Amino acid sequence: MQKEDVTEKTKSKKKNAIAGDRVRGFLLRYGKIGWRGRRKVQHAVKDRLFRFLFEKDRDALLQLYNALNGTTYTDAAQLQIVTIESVVYVVMKNDLAFVLAGTLNLYEHQSTYNLNMPVRFLIYLAEEYQKLIEQMGMSLYGTTLIPLPTPQCIVFYNGEKDAPDEELLKLSDAFVAKEQKSCVELTVRMLNINYGHNSELLERCSVLKEYAQFVAVSRQYIADGLDAQEAFSEAIDYCMNHGVLYEVLKNYRAEVLGMLLEEFDVEKYERTIRMEGREEGIEQGIEQLSGLTSILLEQNRLQDLKRALKDKKYRDKLFREFDL
Repeated sequence: MQKEDVTEKTKSKKKNAIAGDRVRGFLLRYGKIGWRGRRKVQHAVKDRLFRFLFEKDRDALLQLYNALNGTTYTDAAQLQIVTIESVVYVVMKNDLAFVLAGTLNLYEHQSTYNLNMPVRFLIYLAEEYQKLIEQMGMSLYGTTLIPLPTPQCIVFYNGEKDAPDEELLKLSDAFVAKEQKSCVELTVRMLNINYGHNSELLERCSVLKEYAQFVAVSRQYIADGLDAQEAFSEAIDYCMNHGVLYEVLKNYRAEVLGMLLEEFDVEKYERTIRMEGREEGIEQGIEQLSGLTSILLEQNRLQDLKRALKDKKYRDKLFREFDL
């Protein structure tokens, strides 16, 4: 390696460290990480930005894989992206999926603490394996054993509910007959990526660390009472000025702001539904809400989403339309 390259990498590490210190200082100045004792913030920066960052940058996705597995792969071209995109499976579309070195890696971002992730991953895996077997031109009815990549199911959690740095969620936890030995198990690693958690992991993946910093700063501006657009704009400016996600925010500022505002509206929409459910004594299942939201966003029906927020009859019509 050239001496100049080493110098540049050293400068880059120092710059990232300084940026991290400044973001940490921002949070300590305006409130503790976690915002305990302050007005609880319900707004979440959800999975769209997370997915956008790692879809745009294959090297970052490879770095994330290395950080999780203690590997040192350097060729991002080895990643075979297999993320589910089919409209048929729109409600169950996963965030990021790729095959590398004999592993099938399914990555999900969650801003809600969801204990049903193992069964969701089970559905994802069934679809992924079916696709891979078809691509290999093999048959499930043949006698030859079909080689399958080993699944790695990861949830990156950044919600506001307290959670440990790492938690294992098991499919068997949901089984009713606990005394019966199950012939099926699926384990999901849920990693808390809120800023201040899993520091070693975040240090090994710069994009993941800067994403956590950006989310923390965004939430703090909202907690300070700014409206959504102003809060996110201020957060973008602050992070750019301090070297956090600088290139992405510089090149895709409008797209990022649009994602954040859409997710903010979705969160507001889901809270409104839950509030109406409590007032009317109606329990609205979170899967029903998430399903409708996912479908409308996937079909780019933002006007329908906004109308559904205000019009309960229209919202019920959409539930019936999509059989939710």
